[in-house]
Amino acid sequence: MTVLEQLVFGPVPSRRLGRSIGINNIPHKICSYSCAYCQIGKAVRMQVKRQPFFLPEAIISQVQQKLAGLNASDYPDYLTLVPDGEPTLDILLGELIAKLKTFGIPVAVITNSSLLDVNDVQDALMQADYISLKMDTVDPLAWKHINKPHKELNINSILQSVLAFSKRFKGELVTESMLIKGENDSGDQLSVLADFLQQVKPKIAYIAIPPRPPAFENTYPADETAVTLAYDIFTRRGLSAELLTGYEGNAFASSGNFIDDILSITAVHPMRKDAVLELMAHANATEMDLEQLVNKGLIKRISFSGQDFYLRKFNNYKNIEK
Repeated sequence: MTVLEQLVFGPVPSRRLGRSIGINNIPHKICSYSCAYCQIGKAVRMQVKRQPFFLPEAIISQVQQKLAGLNASDYPDYLTLVPDGEPTLDILLGELIAKLKTFGIPVAVITNSSLLDVNDVQDALMQADYISLKMDTVDPLAWKHINKPHKELNINSILQSVLAFSKRFKGELVTESMLIKGENDSGDQLSVLADFLQQVKPKIAYIAIPPRPPAFENTYPADETAVTLAYDIFTRRGLSAELLTGYEGNAFASSGNFIDDILSITAVHPMRKDAVLELMAHANATEMDLEQLVNKGLIKRISFSGQDFYLRKFNNYKNIEK
């Protein structure tokens, strides 16, 4: 197994979960997909075979340390498995969720749904309180263009397993559909997707556009017209639809150490410049501190949709064999 510098980050403001402590149970960009819009870059290694990555005890220890250092106002609403890759690739996922539940904080898992046809994956996820399933499209060609799946995956098998899981899961189940211009934002595409989601019966069917720099060039968010069309089609199907098209806010917790905070948060959650400035103010840091991180190649500045974002350069992580 390998150990990264940081397995736990936040709390960060979540569009769906309030204040969330993020948990990295997968090494950087090991995933079953290499989505065109992914905010943390192209997949470094694509796989569908599950394996152990980190000892659950190591993750639990970092969660304990993180919680112990928080003020009451920063205490999280959720512990969220939202790693650098696909969380269900972790064969110890069930054990990890069970241990996280002992903190008395709801556990959420954000998954791309690709491994739900594995019974052990469904069993592990049954222990969670909140599951978000990626459901960008049900069209095989659009699926390949948008999600760029591992060659062994089959969309029909995934869709069948999503339906089966939705009937078993007793917690809060939501879906998220990321709309990409020219790929899955037409009326026909959205209608077929909405028909499928009707069968899934999510508590909320989120409609999203990429809020941060995408992994692939020539990948653009759907426009306002397409998003409005999607909302109309979803609601006409009786779905409780909500838009995820806004900025999350700047309510990042500060430990008082600007460098530690920004390196851990931007490892998984790119930060807009105004959020960085607020974090800087909490730690009495200066823009010179930020520029030094950029110059050292630890942080990358990216311009996207008229905003500057700061993102951790992941090739600076040190892997340690355990």
